[in-house]
Amino acid sequence: MIKKGFLHIGLFFLYLLSLLPLAVLHFFARLLYYPLYHIIGYRRKVVRENVQKSFPEKSFEEIIRIEKSFYKYLADLIFEIIKLNTISESELRKRVKFNGLSQIEAYFSKGESVLACTGHYGNWELCMLALGLNLSATEYVIYKPLASEVFEKWFQKLRTRFGNEFVPMRQTLRKVIATKDQPTMFCFAADQTPVKEETQYTLQWLNQPTAVLLGLEKIALQTNRPIFYFDVIKVKRGYYEVDCLLLCEEPKATEGHEITDLLYEFLNKTIQREPPFWLWSHRRWKFVV
Repeated sequence: MIKKGFLHIGLFFLYLLSLLPLAVLHFFARLLYYPLYHIIGYRRKVVRENVQKSFPEKSFEEIIRIEKSFYKYLADLIFEIIKLNTISESELRKRVKFNGLSQIEAYFSKGESVLACTGHYGNWELCMLALGLNLSATEYVIYKPLASEVFEKWFQKLRTRFGNEFVPMRQTLRKVIATKDQPTMFCFAADQTPVKEETQYTLQWLNQPTAVLLGLEKIALQTNRPIFYFDVIKVKRGYYEVDCLLLCEEPKATEGHEITDLLYEFLNKTIQREPPFWLWSHRRWKFVV
């Protein structure tokens, strides 16, 4: 009970902090970078190992450059997510631009639904929030609930401010069935790690065997809905562009795991373009496969 009380006080402080302009929050982010990387060394061992294994061809100096750039991005990401508490619709539209959404709207206009996917790249939270403002149909984002009830409610409030709905991963099929008579978009995070005991497929990705989730492919094969990939591009600090790319038009015409392979191929291109902006602190390779 006492712990929950402190958490609520902390979240209220974050709300007050979010009232500041993002330029000020970015200043705080740069201050945070130094202890985050140089003093605390938050998950630095995990980051170093992930980057080195993913880019074995790069020199140690290049690895360190990616590592430091990642921590600067991570500090920015923390404060940009805090800003989601109070960011206005006009500012959100200004900071996130979408290219190619007319492809998706063409399906909605016919009363049809689509599937979409992206990775933990750039500010995916900001981009998903902005996407809700730019679609005529409801966006359902598939996610893994947090262990903390307090933080789970806090994130839910942030993420759904502009019409999005978040669906726990294990309830995906139920929600797809419940909304089958209306145009929708279900969006999946491509790069989450499955539970070891439930791993059904692995592929070679970022130069190492990688266990992957098959949720997107399973839903796609059951519904035959077209799949779009959101390619996030960091334009400058606090500003993003998202290219809407057709990944697969007719899932039932694909062969086994072709959709999943293609998805990770797209994500690989995104990461290779600018490596620092992927979530390297995530324990993506938790077990040997």
